[in-house]
Amino acid sequence: MSKIFKNLIPYWRWIILIFVFLIAQAYCDLALPAYTSDIIDVGIQDHGIEHILPKEITSEDYQMAQTFMLSDEKEKFTDCYEAEDASKSDDGVAKYKLTADSDTLDKLDEELLVPLVMAYQAFQSGEQMDVDASAIPQGVALDDNMIKQIRSKVQEKIDAVGSATLKSMGVTFATKCDENAGIDVDANQVAYLWKAGAKMAAFAAIMLIAACVVGFAASKVGAAVGRDLREKTFSKVVGFSNAEINKFSTASLITRSTNDIQQVQMVAVMLLRMISYAPILGIGGVLKVVGTKTGMAWIIGLAVAVIMAVVLILVSVAMPKFKLMQKLVDRMNLVSREILTGLSVIRAFSREKFEEKRFDEANQNLMKTQLFTNRVMTFMMPGMMMIMNVLSVGIVWVGAHKIDAGTMQVGAMTAFITYAMMIVMSFLMLTMMSIMLPRAAVAADRIDEVIQTESSIHDAKEPEKVTTHNGVVKFSHVNFKYPGAEEDVLHDIDFTAEPGQTTAIIGSTGCGKSTLVNLIPRLYDVTDGSITLDGKDIRNITMSDLRDEIGFVPQKGVLFSGTIASNLRFGKDDATDEEIKKAAEIAQATEFIEAKDDKYESAIAQGGSNVSGGQKQRLAIARAIAKDPKIFIFDDSFSALDLKTDAALRKALAENVKDSTVIIVAQRISTILHAEQILVLDDGKIVGKGTHEELLKSCEVYRQIAKSQLSAKELGLEESEVALNE
Repeated sequence: MSKIFKNLIPYWRWIILIFVFLIAQAYCDLALPAYTSDIIDVGIQDHGIEHILPKEITSEDYQMAQTFMLSDEKEKFTDCYEAEDASKSDDGVAKYKLTADSDTLDKLDEELLVPLVMAYQAFQSGEQMDVDASAIPQGVALDDNMIKQIRSKVQEKIDAVGSATLKSMGVTFATKCDENAGIDVDANQVAYLWKAGAKMAAFAAIMLIAACVVGFAASKVGAAVGRDLREKTFSKVVGFSNAEINKFSTASLITRSTNDIQQVQMVAVMLLRMISYAPILGIGGVLKVVGTKTGMAWIIGLAVAVIMAVVLILVSVAMPKFKLMQKLVDRMNLVSREILTGLSVIRAFSREKFEEKRFDEANQNLMKTQLFTNRVMTFMMPGMMMIMNVLSVGIVWVGAHKIDAGTMQVGAMTAFITYAMMIVMSFLMLTMMSIMLPRAAVAADRIDEVIQTESSIHDAKEPEKVTTHNGVVKFSHVNFKYPGAEEDVLHDIDFTAEPGQTTAIIGSTGCGKSTLVNLIPRLYDVTDGSITLDGKDIRNITMSDLRDEIGFVPQKGVLFSGTIASNLRFGKDDATDEEIKKAAEIAQATEFIEAKDDKYESAIAQGGSNVSGGQKQRLAIARAIAKDPKIFIFDDSFSALDLKTDAALRKALAENVKDSTVIIVAQRISTILHAEQILVLDDGKIVGKGTHEELLKSCEVYRQIAKSQLSAKELGLEESEVALNE
């Protein structure tokens, strides 16, 4: 998780903006149930009247309302009203108009509730609390002691009624007084409902705007996180040496750069939209529930405890499977890549059934793991819905008893159910994310592993500048072994490759020829000894400067999607048309290029799949020639060429790169006959060094290779034949 959050830090400004709008969204979301409750309890049941003190009251009702009030209560009551001139009244009745503010009325709703309800009951029906107006002495003002005695007699009845019912009775008193004063109560009720509905619509609109802003900002941050991770991963992988590439494997690096980053990006968006919103909504819902004072908070607490227990059990079961799933995806990609790239070989050997079985095994293993995690998620959703439904039933059952007892109103129970659902939904959102987060955390760890891996080959802290460009390459007692290997692949390699000369390397398969030339561009670093370029240790030269001096043609020709021209300019972007045509001519590629309709603008498919092996090799050679480097390295780059094309290419190469150092790895003796220096490798050691003629006399290994490829007559008459041909 920490690695996911680490990637969000650069976008802290956007995250602050998201949190501000999430709080606004949650505030509006939490306000709506209260308005729903008010519409039911106040707007419908109480005719839109919010307080027990009437807005207008006749002088008769004014006096009656004070019947059971103590002296200080009467003072507070009278302070809230202002007498109106009867002559200005439409019906000529003396009235009092309410002038108190909302805060004062909220306080008086509790303080004056009992005396007002008693007065209403005494003078209207007298049934519910046994308050009989006829029992009150006529013409005698009740003092505080008498009022206290009367109120104490009915206190038990008041307590039995319940606060909610008592409040409704107080509102009924206010409604009756308003009607007596000539106020249109029905019109006020409609106005209240419109006002409450308008507020709810406004809050809903604010929620919509906030949700849109949060969605936009979260998507932007998520996309930016994905972009950054792809950039970091790709730049890191591009800088890896072959050792790091082999450590991770190409299939795994592709999975980490695509599937894993997509997982982190998706979770980053959901983290900002859902996981951040869930606790805000949940905490706000808890505060609202506590504020309702319904005494039912224990029901929600119990539901949350059950949810947390279910989540912990499911996550503990699913977490190991998520870790395994990423490895299985790697395996699936590896098998798919091997099969697709080797499809022609598979068909040639009739191995389709075997490879299908191998693919099916990897596919089945991945499917079983995914099915397990999906079943966990499938079980979780109905489980959570069951908890929510049981919670709703429990609230209704307990709430119904409270409504029957008069301690709760219907609207309050409705609001409580809504808040409870919000709290449970917030935990449900966290629960759903608890399934996705472990997988994303595993993906983030895998991505971070790539990003944190340092290449074993890097530039020196204080690199030397390349001042001379002669192209002299010198190996000084070089030893090399692959990372993790116990034995050296190359032993005491010592030679110098001079400009204007061709240095050829020959030997049996697996003797270390390609490994040797891979050390020059620092695809690997030497274990012991040193390699110098124009007298400078290549480890002290920046890799960009070093590789600028080299035109490298690998053993397997690699072309990139684009055109022939773009591939030939790969090493030199500003190469002119004449330069790339000249390079193609030297590489003996002109004939097949000119035969194409679009010539140098002809399309090259990914990997060069639309050209033959020989054409691909010639284009790879032309690409190196077009770069015009000081050092040419041909790693068995003529193997796909026929003998005629091979000879013509070498002749053209010798005529056009006279000032460059040429290093050729070859399997065929005919390719290296005229090299000024031939190195014979055997089991990683140089067992022979010299020209063709010298090695035939002095090196048994070279002699054996030559005899396997050339007849005795060809070996004995080679020089005379060459002279004759020339």
